[in-house]
Amino acid sequence: MNLLSILLQAPAATGGSGASGYSGILMMVLIFVVFYFFMIRPQTKRQKEIKKQREAMQPGDKVVTSGGIYGKVKEIKDTTVIVEIAENVRIKVDKNSVFATAEDIQTPTK
Repeated sequence: MNLLSILLQAPAATGGSGASGYSGILMMVLIFVVFYFFMIRPQTKRQKEIKKQREAMQPGDKVVTSGGIYGKVKEIKDTTVIVEIAENVRIKVDKNSVFATAEDIQTPTK
């Protein structure tokens, strides 16, 4: 006999579905709890941290955009940020695409 047929016959051999029904529900709850603590909770915690960084952003802060562009914040509006990437070169970027402040990251130079 293969393993699958043994596992399928096990609930029938116990004499009913009362105990196995509860164990199935218990297993689903346990899986949800594991997913919550290892995947959902850390992700929401990280999203709150990123939101807090964006709200604390001020002109003059060094930032990195989601596209990998390093620059310095010049102006902050409601939904956009003006980032200076070189001397007198400014780009307008969506506020949600500025992920990390680059305080300790040095801008590469040639």
